[in-house]
Amino acid sequence: MERLLDIAIVGYGTAGQAVARFLRRQGHRLDIFERAPQPGPVGAGLLLQPTGLGVLGELGLADAAVACGEPIARLFGVTPSGRRVIDMHYAGLDPAWFGLGIQRGALFEILRDAELAPNLHCGATIVAIDHAARELRDERGARHGPYDLVLVAGGAASTLRPPELVRRDRPYPWGALWCLCADPERQWRGELLQRYAKASRMAGILPVGRLPGQGDTERRVSLFWSLPSNRLAPTLERGLDALSDEIGGYWPQIRPLLDTLVDVREFAPAHYRDAVLRRFAQGRVAWLGDAAHAMSPQLGQGANMALCDAYGLAQALERERDVDAALGRYDRERRSHVGIYQFLSRWMTPLFQSDLDWAAALRDTLFGPLGRAPLMRGEMLKVLAGVKAGLFRRVPVSSTACVAGAAQSPLDSGAT
Repeated sequence: MERLLDIAIVGYGTAGQAVARFLRRQGHRLDIFERAPQPGPVGAGLLLQPTGLGVLGELGLADAAVACGEPIARLFGVTPSGRRVIDMHYAGLDPAWFGLGIQRGALFEILRDAELAPNLHCGATIVAIDHAARELRDERGARHGPYDLVLVAGGAASTLRPPELVRRDRPYPWGALWCLCADPERQWRGELLQRYAKASRMAGILPVGRLPGQGDTERRVSLFWSLPSNRLAPTLERGLDALSDEIGGYWPQIRPLLDTLVDVREFAPAHYRDAVLRRFAQGRVAWLGDAAHAMSPQLGQGANMALCDAYGLAQALERERDVDAALGRYDRERRSHVGIYQFLSRWMTPLFQSDLDWAAALRDTLFGPLGRAPLMRGEMLKVLAGVKAGLFRRVPVSSTACVAGAAQSPLDSGAT
C-alpha cells in the first residue's frame, strides 16, 4: 500500500479477529463492529487443519493453540457393523502435519487482541453499506465512516451480501446438536471418530483440549449428533435423559461421556447454509469467512478457510500498491482455493446427512477402496488438510504449521 488505510471490519468471529490482527500489525486504522453485546464464541469445538495452523503460525499463535488443543493424527469413520468408511492419516501427506482439535472458546481467546479493545464497538449491528459514500449504517440509523475499505466477516447468516453477487444462498435441511463432554483422563485422543448408519444417523467425537489457563484435567471432547434442522428444537425439548438415551443407544461406547452432562442446555443447535458469491470483493468491500462462502461442515474447513481469507487479504494489501489491485488479487486467489471445497461440500453432504439410503450405500461401498487407491488417497488427504485447489493443485502451507513434536500424539485404537 502507498498509504495506511481506514478500514471497517464487520464481525468479530474467527475471520474478523484474524484479519484485525494482521491489519493492526501493518499499521492500518481499524474500526470493528460486533453485533453481540459481549463478543464470544459460538459452538463447541472444531478441527484446525495445517492451513489454519499455518495462519496462526504467521500470527505467532500456533504454539498457544497447540498448548490448548489436542493434536489429531487420524480421521476414522465406521458403520455400526464396523465397516471402515474413512481412514485417513495426515502423515500420508506429510509426516510433519497434523490436525488440531480445539474448543471454539479457546480459539476465540487466542485470537482476541487486547490492543484492539478501543477499536471494538460491541452491540453494533450493521444493516447497510453505502458503497458510494463508503459508509456503514447501523440499526439505530447512525452512520460510520467514510472508510477506504470495508471487510464483512459477519458469518453465514450475514445480510450484507449484495443480491447481484449471490449465486446461491440456501439453508441445508440438516444440522446437528453439539456439546462439550468432560474427559479428564484423556481417554479419547489422537483421532476424530465418526459413526454412520445410512445417511440419516451420524455421530462424532473430536478431542478439543482445554481453555487457556485451565489444567489438563479440564480437557474436553466435542460430541455432535446429526439431525434434520426441524428436529433440533423438539429433540432438545425432550430433555437430557431422552437425548442421552438416543445417542447412547446408537453408540454405547460413548455413554460415559454423555453421563458427564447435567443439563440439556449444554447441547447447542447448529444450522448450516450453502452460500456462494460470484466474487469476494466489489468496489471497496470484501467478504471473508462464512459471509463469503458458507458451507456444510462435512469437510471440516470453516474456521480454516476463515483464517486463510484473513491471511490472503492481509497479504494482498501488503503486496499491492492500491486497494483495487489488492482486492482483485484477494478475490482471485481465495476463490481458486475455496471453490473446490464448496463444490465437494455440496455434493458430499447428502452422503452423510440425508434420507437417501442409496447414497449412503454408495458411500459405504466406494469410500474405503477409493481411500486405498494411491492417487485418490493423495487427493482425499489434500482435501482433508485444506490444501487442495482445483483438480490437482495445492496451496502452500507455512512451515510454522509444523509445531515441533505436536504430531506425535499416540492413537487410542481401543476408543472406537
